[in-house]
Amino acid sequence: MHIYGPANLHGAQPIGPPHSARVAQRQVASESKPIQDELQISDAAQLVDKVRELPDVRQDRVHAIRTQIARGAYETSERLEIAVGRLLDEIG
Repeated sequence: MHIYGPANLHGAQPIGPPHSARVAQRQVASESKPIQDELQISDAAQLVDKVRELPDVRQDRVHAIRTQIARGAYETSERLEIAVGRLLDEIG
């Protein structure tokens, strides 16, 4: 046993466990905004959605028109006048 003088002596110590449980102060929960779900749709996904809304292609009609074009029977003066009239209606 070694004694190093009165300077190394401790004063009065409380009786009890060395790590007593401290009473935690209750923290008041701060008022915060409720959590909300968020959905972000990319530009590509929006484009795909628009394409899906397009009407189906009528392959029979496309085939018939291609056949008329190949024969040279599709471009008539009546159809040209109708197309020009529709174009002017859209522009004006």
